[in-house]
Amino acid sequence: MNKIEELIQRLCPEGVEFRRLGEVGTFYGGLTGKSKSDFTDGNAKFITYRNVYNNPSLNLDVDDTVKIGEEEHQRTLQYGDVIFTGSSETPDECGISSVVTSEPQEPLYLNSFCFILRFNDQNIILPNFAKHLFRSSTLRYKICKTASGVTRFNVSKNLMAKVSIPLPPLPVQQEIVRILDKFTQLEAELEAELEARKKQYAYYRDTLLSFSHDDPNVEWKTLGEMCEKTQNIRWKNTEGSFKYIDLSSVDLQTHNIEGTIMVNSENAPSRAQQIVKTGDVIFATTRPTQMRVCRINKEYDGQICSTGFCVLRPQKDLILSAWLNHILSTDNFKEYLEVKQTMGNYPSISNKLLMDFLIPLPPLSTQHRIAEILDKFEALTSDLQSGLPAEIDARRKQYEYYRDTLLTFKT
Repeated sequence: MNKIEELIQRLCPEGVEFRRLGEVGTFYGGLTGKSKSDFTDGNAKFITYRNVYNNPSLNLDVDDTVKIGEEEHQRTLQYGDVIFTGSSETPDECGISSVVTSEPQEPLYLNSFCFILRFNDQNIILPNFAKHLFRSSTLRYKICKTASGVTRFNVSKNLMAKVSIPLPPLPVQQEIVRILDKFTQLEAELEAELEARKKQYAYYRDTLLSFSHDDPNVEWKTLGEMCEKTQNIRWKNTEGSFKYIDLSSVDLQTHNIEGTIMVNSENAPSRAQQIVKTGDVIFATTRPTQMRVCRINKEYDGQICSTGFCVLRPQKDLILSAWLNHILSTDNFKEYLEVKQTMGNYPSISNKLLMDFLIPLPPLSTQHRIAEILDKFEALTSDLQSGLPAEIDARRKQYEYYRDTLLTFKT
């Protein structure tokens, strides 16, 4: 029998108590009566939707501000508050929780798209226990069922009030927190190391890819000069299905294709036009400074990508695909995009302007040597099958397993 089981048997031999949220707490909304201009040059700090969504333990060190008048009566956050996202495009992302696990040192206001659960008795649940509990699989399932909608889903507070939660004695909560916090601490340390590795990779990448225009061993050509022409598919004359790579298919962190849909001549979106081949490098021309770039491997040879990408097919006697891929990830290229992109709701750059970017072309042997070094660095920071990302993923799954196991009680 482990320590948690011993505590439960001693402190609540008849089982852990379950109570409805409406019985133990009160729901409150966020900011009211605010316009867009109130969030410019504000005099008080507020918590954004993204802060709540991203952090099981709320980040209180924020710079986001809102204007609050002296006569206004807006609710501020308190230690122990559980905050929920109120709506989302999918029910699975509704009611994501974040807990105020430390005492706010100044007034903090909550955005209007989230709401608060404030416990009537602060002594029945530890905030650090709540941060794990409300993100557990069992409770997330119950909370998701309180959301309804068609194109956008909203949480019903009336249904949320009927959701029951386990309230084990505080010593049990403390022991569960002690165990689970060890997992999250390890994951945080690995993520900090990964961030350091990413900065190291970026430094070496930009250093190794910096060349003087006076270097006699380096030729300079535009993207247009060293890339071959590509082809579009003619759907009327084409049978069969193809994997379709749209903008959301390419992951911004790993630069890998994470998911595609199958399309054919009958259901293909109008943007599904460009045929890609192994070795192509595709770059998203919409919101270009996000640097959504990807090298096409054998799995996607002959498949289709969106016209939202510029397809770059290197001339093999001039440039390696790996070399081009790394060049299009440099700060130098990003600075070019920032200058040349057209602004608006969706910043973009034309294929023509993209093709005008100058690329350094040392001998292929030099390209291969440097690209091989950078590929190894990049794998440490983005490869989900090896390196730190794989270890972080394994630790996260381990944490989720123990979290759901430790927070499952007999009813």
